Amino acid sequence: MPSTPPGRSRSLRSAPMAKTTAKTTAVASAAPDVAASGVMAQLRATDLRGLARLAAQATVGISRVAEGVHQSVLGTLGLPGGETPGTTRGLTGLVYQSIRGVTRLVDAGLQAGLARLEPFFASDGPDAHGAVQWERQAVIAALNGVMGDRLEADGNPLCTHMGWYQQGLPIDARAPGQSGAASGKLLVMVHGLCMNDLQWRTQGHDHGEFLARELGYTPVYLRYNTGLHTSVNGAGLSAALDALVAGWPVPVTEVAVLAHSMGGLVARSACHHAAQAATGDTPGLGRWLGLLRHLVFLGTPHHGAPLERAGQWVHVLLGRTAYSRPFARLARLRSAGITDLRYGHVLASDWVGRDRFRKEPDRRTPVPLPEGVACYAVAATLAQRRSLAAEVLVGDGLVPLQSALGVHDDPARTLRFARSRQAVFHGTGHLAMLGDAAVARQLLRWLAPRPAKG
Repeated sequence: MPSTPPGRSRSLRSAPMAKTTAKTTAVASAAPDVAASGVMAQLRATDLRGLARLAAQATVGISRVAEGVHQSVLGTLGLPGGETPGTTRGLTGLVYQSIRGVTRLVDAGLQAGLARLEPFFASDGPDAHGAVQWERQAVIAALNGVMGDRLEADGNPLCTHMGWYQQGLPIDARAPGQSGAASGKLLVMVHGLCMNDLQWRTQGHDHGEFLARELGYTPVYLRYNTGLHTSVNGAGLSAALDALVAGWPVPVTEVAVLAHSMGGLVARSACHHAAQAATGDTPGLGRWLGLLRHLVFLGTPHHGAPLERAGQWVHVLLGRTAYSRPFARLARLRSAGITDLRYGHVLASDWVGRDRFRKEPDRRTPVPLPEGVACYAVAATLAQRRSLAAEVLVGDGLVPLQSALGVHDDPARTLRFARSRQAVFHGTGHLAMLGDAAVARQLLRWLAPRPAKG
């Protein structure tokens, strides 16, 4: 879920560890100015074309819902419908078809016209002053989380494509080497659902920057379309890491991954894809996995999140009566990424050939933690330490405690984090852990090099 620049967690702003460089401070301080200008002032030409396509699709979708309700009423009077369920016949059906036909023609005209105008307007990227448009990126990230699979299938310019970023700008792998800022220790930051790389910063703190100062990592931030299946993003992340390691300006000696929420499922999927690729005949594929030393999960729903299941129940309940059944289409707007959160899908086999909106039991293939990698689980609960029952039931507001710790009733599905590699933070929410001082200190203790035994 998206966070906001101010944040609401226990801040690191006043702590010694929260000192930021001049560059990162400038980026953070730009956020209030961006917010003041409003997201509408940040629209690009490509945004207008994308929004026009969404408006057309919404009109078509609403007309189908209206036609479905219309036919439900006619059906109670014994009047037959059209050739397909939920459609009307005769003049009524012709009217609905005309609405959709005209809408598609208008959409095609707008797409062609706006595409011709785009070269005359500013391209996608920072504004004229070089500032990152924080609020615009947050809106696009949320939109991709909700319907990113549809945006990609339609070729909508609002679709987010996977890439590496620093300070909200695409990484040029040569630049860190030329500036001397690149180290051989890569810290890969993978954000969660409806978020982006900029939203790791909360209350002036960024776990990646903090660990860079304290431990010498070079943080690289993944930006990706969270509306796609986690297995699709996992395969993309594995390939992107191979390319990043191969093109890094200095030899990579160590890779650590810090993943928040859905990002943890994507990271586990990437590890699986890399392990599979490493056994193949193509040299170099999956090479990054041999360099992976640490994998940290922050509030990852390893065994699913109840809120997605609530969305599933909405779909089931709407379909119980003829009058409400057409509105079940609205529940199907949930992206593939969101429905993967029902049980915590990691593999393509968890969803291929199945109706992702159908209520069915958990049929995931168990995927253990990667071998030879130190894996850590950070879980949070809104309950206080003394409230054991609430601690288990409430979780961090989005992810249950047991799910974040990888615990499952089926021993085969349980992720076996060592006790010393688990941490539970009380009175903390799902997003608050991104800027929590205690979480940052725990990360430091886990990732700090161990002294050699004499």
